Amino acid sequence: MPSNVNPTVRRRRLGQELRRLRELKGMTAEEVAERLLVSQSKISRLENGRRSISQRDVRDLCGVYEVEDLRIVESLMQMAKDSRQQGWWHAFGDIPYSVYIGLETDAESLRVYEPQVVPGLLQTRGYAEALINGALPEAPPAEIDKRVSVRARRQDRITDPEHPLRLWAVIDESALRRMVGGKQVMIEQLEQLVELSQLPHVTVQVLPFEMGAHPGINGQYAILEFPDAADSSVVYIEGVTSDLYLEKAHDVQRYSFMYEHLRAQALNVEQTRHFITEIVKEYTGITTD
Repeated sequence: MPSNVNPTVRRRRLGQELRRLRELKGMTAEEVAERLLVSQSKISRLENGRRSISQRDVRDLCGVYEVEDLRIVESLMQMAKDSRQQGWWHAFGDIPYSVYIGLETDAESLRVYEPQVVPGLLQTRGYAEALINGALPEAPPAEIDKRVSVRARRQDRITDPEHPLRLWAVIDESALRRMVGGKQVMIEQLEQLVELSQLPHVTVQVLPFEMGAHPGINGQYAILEFPDAADSSVVYIEGVTSDLYLEKAHDVQRYSFMYEHLRAQALNVEQTRHFITEIVKEYTGITTD
């Protein structure tokens, strides 16, 4: 496995391999948990890569699955050891959405729908500060600064000269009109949105109010896709206290179909730039003929 693969992806690949071994053995997660005297939820978290996997966990699971090839056992244990290395985001301390950051860091493309705010990867620092302050009114300044810094660091994927993230963002009109941080902050944010939308690997579309009901009406979600065929796509849905990650093929397919409908109903790229520019004029007090 390449050394530049981040620990989140390593855990995910290892978990997929452990699930494959369990299924070859014809065992359920509940049966494995009973054999090892652990909870069924632990086995599930190990298999979906949401929990750090120790070499002891791998050894015990290989024992239950009667894996006799020592080369396979040693390879899986090495994967477990590698998966415990830290990604760049760990330098910032406890980050509540660190699993998502790990996936985003390794993703090849990201499709996101945002109904309320400008997507994090496209935010200016001023907008991000105002947004996080508003969302976390009781958080100390140090926590706000940490979250803003992490968001800025994530944006390196957009400007990476060698392997930029392919980003497609469908943004609801309400995100452009919600006054976050005041008029000047919004003007700078919307101007940056137009500027970034001109990058060859960034596509921005606005879904105007006049479209009425649409498939994304229930809220934000993102679809991450990876360069390695072994890594299945992931649908990410952000929550207040916990996040949801969907990896089953039929779930990903359903959200992908929904996204295609959103793209079809949204303004095209040129219409979107014009639409955003008109809102900037509204914020600056300039009216059109």
